[in-house]
Formats: sequence, structure tokens, C-alpha cells
Amino acid sequence: MELPEPAGPRSRLADAPVSAAKLREVGLFGALSDEVLDAFAQTLATERFGTGDAIFREGDAAHCLYVLLEGEVEVLKRSRANHEHRVAILGPSDCFGEMSLIDLQPRSATVRAIAPSRVLRINSEDFDRLYRQDMKSYALVALNIARDLSRRLRVADAILADVAGSVVDRYVKPRP
Repeated sequence: MELPEPAGPRSRLADAPVSAAKLREVGLFGALSDEVLDAFAQTLATERFGTGDAIFREGDAAHCLYVLLEGEVEVLKRSRANHEHRVAILGPSDCFGEMSLIDLQPRSATVRAIAPSRVLRINSEDFDRLYRQDMKSYALVALNIARDLSRRLRVADAILADVAGSVVDRYVKPRP
């Protein structure tokens, strides 16, 4: 397996590479071979962010996903009234920004570090290189992304049902 070729320029406080053993702990990389994990460990960029640093902002151009290796981040979504609302808190081994590799749209939310954080960045070139060199591993990563998105959609659906139900119960249902 070739993979290497570095993953573009590093930004914000570039850090030492992550180990293949650390990658094995991340669901995104579930079922990948040791060879692929070793190649990723040698080539994928890691970055550190301080508390309060924005990793990306809603509306930014999007070309990579991140895996949180250490720390904690919050996901913020802007409402129509232009207020930011926290919609999630993510911890180690969680990934975010994955929609950018699937739908090629601008960022749908802001992600900000709420504790000193270390992230692994996988850009579209890394993902494309995996596609060209190892279709099975590419399919596994895409399936793992789909599973994570499905899990998050189920959570969002449950929250939406609770909110809608409480609004209906409070404002629409007749009172006895």
C-alpha cells in the first residue's frame, strides 16, 4: 500500500504524527488493516487548538473532516435570528466535519475548542488517494461515516420529536 504523500500544508500549531495504535481506537477507522492505519499515521496532519479557538466556522468552505484525539469541542449552529446555539459537545475519538467529504457544501456549523484539543485532519485529497489506492478501505471509511451520520440523525430526530411534541402540547392541544 502506497498512501504516503503528505496531506497538504499544516496549519495552526502543527503537531507530531498520531500513532497507528491511537487510530485503532477511533470508530471512523474501524476494520481498516494495520497497513492502512500505519500509512495514515505517517501522512495525516495533526493540529492543536487552544480553548476558544474556532476549528472552522459555519459557512466556511469545507474540504476536510477532523477526528478529535484529545480535548473537547462544541458544535454551534446559527439560528434564523442570528444567535449561535450549542447543538453538541464532542470528545476524544469523535469526528466532525465529515459532511464536507460527502456533500461538498460549506460548513453547516461552527466547531470551537472548549478545552485544549488535538485533532487529526483528513482532507479530500487524502480521501481521494485512499479511493484510488485501496477501494475496500475507502468503502469501510465511507460506511463508518454513514453509520456515524445515521446515529446523529436518529438523535436529532428524537430531539426534534420532543421539541415538536412539547410545542403542540403547550400551544395547540385544547386545555380541559
